[in-house]
Amino acid sequence: MTANSHRPSDAAARLCDERGVRLTPLRCAVLDLVVAAGRPIGAYELLDLLRQQQGKAAPPTVYRALDFLIEQGLVHRVESLNAYVGCADPAHTHAWQFLICDGCGRAVEMEDRRIKNAIAKGAADHGFVIGRQTVEITGTCADCSAGAA
Repeated sequence: MTANSHRPSDAAARLCDERGVRLTPLRCAVLDLVVAAGRPIGAYELLDLLRQQQGKAAPPTVYRALDFLIEQGLVHRVESLNAYVGCADPAHTHAWQFLICDGCGRAVEMEDRRIKNAIAKGAADHGFVIGRQTVEITGTCADCSAGAA
């Protein structure tokens, strides 16, 4: 990492300071590992990477860090993969959708308000109150499609 580069946790630390919550060194390390993965990453893979960096670490430690990062909107859980990705825009709450490539495993976060609004309208039409919304679409990304051509 160069002197001019910034870790994802640098911006997250500023955001947490504004919110009055504490981004501990362990939470920073987990966030940086999630973002550096560049794809959805599972908790046990994170645990292995954390052990390589810091030596001793236990599963509950990683899960507690992930719970905090999710609560703060810094990380999202990709339900279908039981994995985690960094949030593209943690500064404000938003409804997101994930495009997950079956070929390379990457997940792209997008926010399309039309999708969010259609789901909200459909739920309201059925008298359903949405608690949490996760939309995950699987398929093939442009890079994998081009490689297959």
